[in-house]
Amino acid sequence: MPKEIDLLINYPKTKRNLDERSSSKTEADRAIARQFGKEFFDGDRNHGYGGFNYHPRFWQPVIPTFKDYWGLDGTSSVLDVGCAKGFMLHDLAELIPGITVKGIDISDYAIANAIEDMLPHVSVANATQLPFEDNSFDVVISINTVHNLERQECGQALQEIERVSRGKSFITVDAYRNAEEQVRMEAWNLTAKTIMSVDDWVTFFAEVGYTGDYYWFIP
Repeated sequence: MPKEIDLLINYPKTKRNLDERSSSKTEADRAIARQFGKEFFDGDRNHGYGGFNYHPRFWQPVIPTFKDYWGLDGTSSVLDVGCAKGFMLHDLAELIPGITVKGIDISDYAIANAIEDMLPHVSVANATQLPFEDNSFDVVISINTVHNLERQECGQALQEIERVSRGKSFITVDAYRNAEEQVRMEAWNLTAKTIMSVDDWVTFFAEVGYTGDYYWFIP
């Protein structure tokens, strides 16, 4: 059964000025960000990360949670849908020797500039059409990616995650629990095309047949 669970509980919380970011974002900024090119990852802060670089303090605290929850070891295989420059995959491979890791991202720029040891393991692809056989991976992870698609494509991506996993998956998506959070999320959002309440997401998961675990990103 699908489960709401925060597997990113040990991911460092960044200090954001939400009001400042919300008021400064324009539709032009969003259009640039949604190209997921150099400007999004390594350009101006208004268009994305403002510099997307590896640091072990981000994912290394999270990997033990993944390892314990799914029983990952050197015989396991993990796919990251929306892997960007492969930082999470790098830390998985470093902390769980022998594990098989793969990643896809829609960004040519991110894949071309992936962390060096992950270059052989990542490729450009769309989450709506994953280039893998059925039941290819023990676990499929997708962090803050699926919501960047239109609603129908979100469903396709979730069905693809179901198809290529062997029954274990985890996603996070932009969501809100009340009207105040909805207003803040819609103002703060830079790339998401599908934002729903947590209840609507849960209903949507059932409609499209997604049976994996999930959690929310709420600024």
